[in-house]
Amino acid sequence: MPGRTTSLANGEVYHIYNRGSEKRNIFTQTRDYKRFKQTFYYYQFSGPKPRLSISSLSSFQPNLNNKLVDILCFCLMPNHFHFMVKQLKDNGISTFMSQVANSYTKYFNIKYNRVGPLLQGAFKAVLVESGGQLIHLSRYIHLNPVVSGICKAPGDYFWSSFGEYMNQDDICSTRLVLDLFPSKEKYKEFTDDQIDYGKTLETAKHQLIDLEN
Repeated sequence: MPGRTTSLANGEVYHIYNRGSEKRNIFTQTRDYKRFKQTFYYYQFSGPKPRLSISSLSSFQPNLNNKLVDILCFCLMPNHFHFMVKQLKDNGISTFMSQVANSYTKYFNIKYNRVGPLLQGAFKAVLVESGGQLIHLSRYIHLNPVVSGICKAPGDYFWSSFGEYMNQDDICSTRLVLDLFPSKEKYKEFTDDQIDYGKTLETAKHQLIDLEN
């Protein structure tokens, strides 16, 4: 994976995303989604760790002071993924993403008897510069499966962090976003408010692609 040409700053929040090489699916069954979630949970922590496996996860007791990043929200789609993360340590995001990509690619290639890169080059990183961008980005990430037609509401999709926002934290640090709303229900209303608009934009995008072809 090529290195990044720009450094990422501690204490800043970034939209991180990437997709499969040649736009291929990187998740083909439930086990793949589960493995990727286990992988990014595991590698958000630095320091010595046992080899990643189901047994090691069951006994894994991470030191919260060793977190490279805070994962604020995520969504895993069949051929791409989105994270919103806050960097906590120098090179935290780059280390985190490199370890996640290498580990998951090794798992995927062994399982599906393939070789070579799974992801399309270096991950993309966009700085989140305000509270307004923060909440709109979280909504955009959680609406991805809805506007793509996979499900009707963000709460119907298992492979995003929306369920954590409505119930209890598991992997994500949800407070940075949710503290900007008076209640979880208000965040849900904020997200649901853009469902129809998001679908309209997605339809228009595909119509434009059809016209250009």
